[in-house]
Amino acid sequence: MRIIYVTSSMPYGPVETFVISEVEEVRKQGHEILVVPMYPRGSALHSRAKPLLEYVCAQPLLSTHIVKGAAEAFVRAPHRTFRALSWLFRARSAKVILKSLVVYPKGLWLARLAQEWRADHIHAHWAATTASMALVASEVSRVPWSFTAHSGDITDWSFSAPLPAATKNALLSLKAFRACFVRFISRSGLRKAGLTETGASPKVFVLPMGVELPDLSAVRHEDRRGRATVVCCPADFIPVKGHKYLIKAVAILQERGLDLELWLAGKGRLEEELREQREALNLSNSIIFLGMLPHQRLMDLYRRGEVDIVALPSVDLGGGEHEGVPVSLIEAMSYRVPVVSTTTGGIPELLGGGAGIMVPPADPTALAEAIGRLIQDPELREQQGDAGRERVEKSFSLGKVADELIARIETCAHD
Repeated sequence: MRIIYVTSSMPYGPVETFVISEVEEVRKQGHEILVVPMYPRGSALHSRAKPLLEYVCAQPLLSTHIVKGAAEAFVRAPHRTFRALSWLFRARSAKVILKSLVVYPKGLWLARLAQEWRADHIHAHWAATTASMALVASEVSRVPWSFTAHSGDITDWSFSAPLPAATKNALLSLKAFRACFVRFISRSGLRKAGLTETGASPKVFVLPMGVELPDLSAVRHEDRRGRATVVCCPADFIPVKGHKYLIKAVAILQERGLDLELWLAGKGRLEEELREQREALNLSNSIIFLGMLPHQRLMDLYRRGEVDIVALPSVDLGGGEHEGVPVSLIEAMSYRVPVVSTTTGGIPELLGGGAGIMVPPADPTALAEAIGRLIQDPELREQQGDAGRERVEKSFSLGKVADELIARIETCAHD
């Protein structure tokens, strides 16, 4: 199979690390891949992204090359190009329409690329503008396509009618109707789109992002007695991640005499506010800002046994803005690191049944209690680590996830 992956910016920039692993696995299984970032910005920051540069066709959103490719697509299929353009006006707001129109020329260019490369399938990650670009490319090239809907990309693009109906102001419904299949990474994402697993079209299904299972024999488990317990929060500093509640929880734990350090791995617009909170609570010696860590460096922290607990204090901001199934937690669990998180979004799908500890969102006291239990009970940490690893092996193994995704893509090629 020859598969084009449409991403937001991967392999460039600091995000979409979870897509890197999936593309790598598909390639390892013997399929030819071509990665087309919608908006290639920055450099390949992650070491695992750099080998993929060999398989990337990177073009800016608009350039002489893009215009030429779009013009060629129009000459070859004018009716289909106009039809694809008209579809973009079914979006729910002027803002979303504008975003889709911006990627329209690149979608036409992608159609030409797909034909010239003889692609068998186009798969887009994200339900928003990357899917708009793939929708246009598929319609003009007649190459079948699909997309993965994550979490935040669904909110402004939600279905307004049960599939497969394509109704007024329902661009996502139309995308799902035209796509060969639609993959949601969590049941909570499906609900956010106004669907259920039993009520949706058969082409709509839930398949989580997978992670590569590390060899546990290479993971160190050092005796940390006499040293501070390290709690790590690998998440960008944005409101939905709820960092401020975790910082308050650390203050509570220190008041109780527990010795711990909180490592914050990420960046974002709330960083200054969080630093000020750290100073106000006199936690300068206990909370360390690590910055945006390359993915491999974060995995090395787990591999070397330097992190005892991973905490993700996510909150529900309303309006459908909440977590999906966080890959950051799945990765920690794959290394047998016990995790603490909240009951928001798709997190219960990952941690339910004892695979991790969940507390109510926006509740620093409950968060402190959960983390404190793990700090004081090494046996509980071992149990939670084992349970988390077992859950990942059963439901979030990268190999199993890639197998199902490829099976779906192959079915599209034969329809």
